Amino acid sequence: MESMQAPDGARPRGVPAAVVDAPGSGPRPGSVTLPPRTPGTTLVAVVAAPLNPLDLVIASGSFHSARHEAPYVPGSECVGVVLDSDRYVPGSWVYGECDASPDTPGSFATQALIADEDLLLLPEGLDPVLAAAVGNSGTAAYMPLVEDAGLRPGETVLVLGATGSVGQLAVQVAHRGGAGRVVGVARDHAALGRLLQLGADAVVELRADESVDELAARLREVAGPVDVVLDGVYGVPFEAALRVCAPRARVVNIGNPAGATAQVPAGLLRGKQLTLSGFAGLHTPLSKKEPALTWLWSALARDELKIDVRTVALEELPTAWRAQAASPHHKCVVMPQDALGHDAGRTAPTTLSGRPAPFDHAPFAPADGTRAGGRDA
Repeated sequence: MESMQAPDGARPRGVPAAVVDAPGSGPRPGSVTLPPRTPGTTLVAVVAAPLNPLDLVIASGSFHSARHEAPYVPGSECVGVVLDSDRYVPGSWVYGECDASPDTPGSFATQALIADEDLLLLPEGLDPVLAAAVGNSGTAAYMPLVEDAGLRPGETVLVLGATGSVGQLAVQVAHRGGAGRVVGVARDHAALGRLLQLGADAVVELRADESVDELAARLREVAGPVDVVLDGVYGVPFEAALRVCAPRARVVNIGNPAGATAQVPAGLLRGKQLTLSGFAGLHTPLSKKEPALTWLWSALARDELKIDVRTVALEELPTAWRAQAASPHHKCVVMPQDALGHDAGRTAPTTLSGRPAPFDHAPFAPADGTRAGGRDA
């Protein structure tokens, strides 16, 4: 990527990074030249950067809110260690969000410049990899269920797309939030079985070419009238879910891999007085996410939240990127090489704040046996 002009004769910094060259292309190993830090920003050594479906959609050029024609460093979030800042003490562990673009490099690099308001201090003793893994995915589960839908104790919750990282976390959030019944819906039979261990009371397997009426009948038999729907798929499953909603049910959409359109019968919408809404984490400031992250991190610290994490080195991101497109059922977290002067997956940075070593998470191994990274649905 092109160097940015450094003011006052200061030397810009070139650091290893993944680079997406054009819409529709995947990342390649490269480097990015970071400008000198300015007031209001913090230089962070990236330790753990989750790979999210959002990263792939933006890079594809088809995302509704962003398209980048010029090369850029992807990556929407990370946990890392402060190197230089006016607000945060060097050595502090922070969670940060990145608005990746050609002008503002993202988190898939060994270092990142992040706006101060897009950083939160990490609670003491929390595993940095797990803390990063529940960032984007966890807020996309917690905020729609608890804040947007206003989940109440005893209600029935239907999670569409329940076997991805967001869906698995949503099942747990609903269960721990006092839902009377939690039903997970997804395609993968084996992955659905794990939901029963995470708090789901029942699961429904999606079938190819099934009609809305057929799916609605199966959902009604298993779930009964549904009070809250967290929809991560849209299309036919969304249409079927509307038919089993109880009066005044709340439905929140967070994704649309099953299709960009769906039919919403006006009579059904008004007759049941349904509330339909959408959640987009990209358009939600970090300050609004802080209560959700506090809940998620506290649950992690109490070992009340489970997430299957696979780690991958920065140079392996191109393979991880391709695996992400195949909807694995775990969370891939990129751990940049030499982020703190060592191989990030092998040596714990215990010299910085004394935090326990987080690097005991399983490396990703795809079906063909090569090392790579994963994805969530």
